Amino acid sequence: MFAVEVYAAVRRFVFVDGNSRREAARVFGLSRETVTKMCRFSLPPGYTRMVPVVKPKLGALLAAIDAILEADGGAPVKQRHTAKRIFERLRDEHGFAGGYTVVKDYVRVSRVRGRETFVPLAHPPGHAQVDFGEAVRVIGGVRQKIHFFCMDLPQSDACFVKAYPGETTEAFLDGHVASFAFIGGVPLSILYDNLKIAVAKICGDGKRERTRAFTELVSHYLFADRFGRPGKGNDKGKVEGLVKYARANFMTPIPIAASYDDLNAMMAERCRQRQSERAGRHAETIGERLIADRAVLRDLPVVPLEPCEKRAGRVSSTALVRYRCNDYSVPTAYGFQDVVVKGFVDEVVIQCASAVIARHPRSYGEGELVANPLHYLALIETKPNALDQAAALQGWVLPEEFQHLRHLLEARMGNRGKREFIEVLRLLEALPQEIVATSVVEAIRLGAISFDAVKLIALARIERRPARLDLTAYPHLPKLTVKITSPADYAALVPELAA
Repeated sequence: MFAVEVYAAVRRFVFVDGNSRREAARVFGLSRETVTKMCRFSLPPGYTRMVPVVKPKLGALLAAIDAILEADGGAPVKQRHTAKRIFERLRDEHGFAGGYTVVKDYVRVSRVRGRETFVPLAHPPGHAQVDFGEAVRVIGGVRQKIHFFCMDLPQSDACFVKAYPGETTEAFLDGHVASFAFIGGVPLSILYDNLKIAVAKICGDGKRERTRAFTELVSHYLFADRFGRPGKGNDKGKVEGLVKYARANFMTPIPIAASYDDLNAMMAERCRQRQSERAGRHAETIGERLIADRAVLRDLPVVPLEPCEKRAGRVSSTALVRYRCNDYSVPTAYGFQDVVVKGFVDEVVIQCASAVIARHPRSYGEGELVANPLHYLALIETKPNALDQAAALQGWVLPEEFQHLRHLLEARMGNRGKREFIEVLRLLEALPQEIVATSVVEAIRLGAISFDAVKLIALARIERRPARLDLTAYPHLPKLTVKITSPADYAALVPELAA
């Protein structure tokens, strides 16, 4: 093939200088047909193959290669055939005698030809996409896997990212509530993949049967929900890109935080900082383009949605309610009653009728007992022998003065002393631990070793007055002096008679 410079010289010799094509062929040493082609085309037309290349050894096996590549479409990415593996199968199963290179070249061309192409999409203001991602973080000194909620506004590329211990219903709801507050409004529509938290069932006609929790979310905030095609992440490519961006930029190197609150405060700040950056081919910053999104967002409702999963439950004979493979305690008075369990990201709330009867920190383990010792003290008071074996009281850390008081009470009164100690513990149901603890210390100092003394000292501290205990008599009650009433005492109550 001749260089472009030769084409230019021949064409100038003929068309500009006015020489004949015969003369050009003689001067440049070319055939007349070549000069004719150069005069017809301004650039070398290149070589065009008229018929496919004949592959005498591989040609009969092309159908077998195509079948292998087609079957790979439904296999995991890491278990698909390489060109080398296809070559080995052709050699071993079909007796292929050719070389590896011809197989590799055909596989490469076939895969390029089979790759999916995409239509560039336009993103009007006010619409969002949501997805979850996974990463590794160090929380409270423990290296663990976290799940992070991502919301992206494709028009402006503004984002919100928040981390959770698990990809759960309450995390999904809390992520929406937090992201709406962060961007200052509710998107007109949100695009999701078909995650089980939102979609209970995909019907045959393409419609989705929503979960109850997701339906409550949509009803509360009134945005339109949209879903991508199953298994097609490119339908929501913006938020898929955000997941990768957040993992590479917000979580590399592996961050270390004392708690999830600290971690999420850090990620929220990173999302704010990103608004001063430019994304893609846009000349404006993300924050400047976010103005157009916020102009069309719906206003936030007066009261945000309660981001929790609600489940019906029943209190067991041991005053426990099971939620997500863990047992949570309630006061023993509610045994055998029906309750509603609200699972939040960081706590579990248990209601009976409309009253909240228990609150516990959320546990993400399995088979754990999350108990409040105060829930069992009323029952233990009637069964004092269970004091040392009650599972709910194991690991209950109290000041050393409580144990000292117990030894003194039991040394003085025996079994009755154990009952009085339980009564002292029950003061914690109504009074702050600080006040009860200081009252125990004061009672021991005074030598007033009894429940009544601790109670009276505690009440005096709350009322900010001296206790005035009679230390000469048990149970150290305040000494009362009753005077004989005289008619003059009644006259003092009526000003006219006193005058």
